[in-house]
Amino acid sequence: MEGEPTLRLRVFDLNCWAIRYLSKRRQERVRLIGDTLRQEGFDLVLLQEVWSEQDYSDLKVKLASCYPFSHYFRSGVIGSGLCVFSRFPILDTLLYQYSLNGYPYMLQHGDWFGGKSVGLDRCGVGVTAPLLSLSLQLHAEYCRDKDSYLPHRLVQAWELAQFIRHTSKAADVVLLGGDLNMHPEDVGIRLLCGWTGLQDAFVEATDIKGCKNGCTLVPNNCFTDKSELLPFPLGIRIDYILYKAISSFTVKCEELKTTMGPAPGTDIPFSDHEAVMATLHIQRQGQPVGATLGTADPALADVVTEARTEVGVGLRAAQRQRYSSGRMAVLALLLLLLQAVAALGTLAGLGADQPFPKLSFCLLAFLALGVLVLATGLHLFHTMEVKMLHGTEDQMWMALRALQERP
Repeated sequence: MEGEPTLRLRVFDLNCWAIRYLSKRRQERVRLIGDTLRQEGFDLVLLQEVWSEQDYSDLKVKLASCYPFSHYFRSGVIGSGLCVFSRFPILDTLLYQYSLNGYPYMLQHGDWFGGKSVGLDRCGVGVTAPLLSLSLQLHAEYCRDKDSYLPHRLVQAWELAQFIRHTSKAADVVLLGGDLNMHPEDVGIRLLCGWTGLQDAFVEATDIKGCKNGCTLVPNNCFTDKSELLPFPLGIRIDYILYKAISSFTVKCEELKTTMGPAPGTDIPFSDHEAVMATLHIQRQGQPVGATLGTADPALADVVTEARTEVGVGLRAAQRQRYSSGRMAVLALLLLLLQAVAALGTLAGLGADQPFPKLSFCLLAFLALGVLVLATGLHLFHTMEVKMLHGTEDQMWMALRALQERP
């Protein structure tokens, strides 16, 4: 309806870095986050890396008076770490876990065990019915020069874009906040925004405060790993608030702020990431005109092509790893068969004049069995990886063909 009042929506997003036993001063920082959220009174809070359900429960109790609605998303071995606090009723929720999320044998990284996901909440707020809010985290980069996880992160970005396209049909406004682990110029973020039509609050904001260039990993944060920032002395921006209006609504970003190191009145930051805060104005304009999904930007075809090329590189690497692990499994199986033949020969009386080395035989058998089990597991894992990468490559090819055939 023309002239309906504008809804002023204040959003808070933060990667909390709250890993039990590993994150520095975790409990103190979680209490600080809760105190700040209670004082500031945001409308919607999107948090990542709240790995302990006890931390979530403590926050829920502390924030119950100002954020009566909340949800914690569970997935993976140690959980998704995603949770949402809202001043508005949460009508329903949905969790989507990415099909690829790193490697289980990379224990030092641990992304696979976290079950990286996107958590969706559908909220009924003011002039909109409803608002679709998403809290998410993509696979970390770790090494920009030799980013072996890039294909997995691109698959996640593509699945996230498809997830948004198919779930946003029942919403009037889509709001996404999270740690995307991608720089603004990276192909993954360009693919996500181009394919869904999401707008970057930092780019669209009329007033920007906080860290220069909206950086969320900055060198003056005492918890930040300084080695990650060696190529980027001013910091990097990997945490985002993205949004888009559907149907007859418009969304404008009035202000975007980031924290800057230590929280006010304390000697520590909230996290190793800076928080992102955005003030959005949502208003209904005229009659519904239907959802607009994606964009007709000619450059989008180039972005999809670039992403598909990178996924193809990852596909070929996964095929090589599958072949190597399969060959190792076959060799281990042959060794076990040779040992079985030797054991049967001994039982049949062959070589009775020679002592049978039971200890070394058993040790070699256990070693061969262990290699067989490990190699078989890796072969199965990389087989699934190949299927997922191949499937995503096919989807991107179909999307690219549709873009090229569009008048």
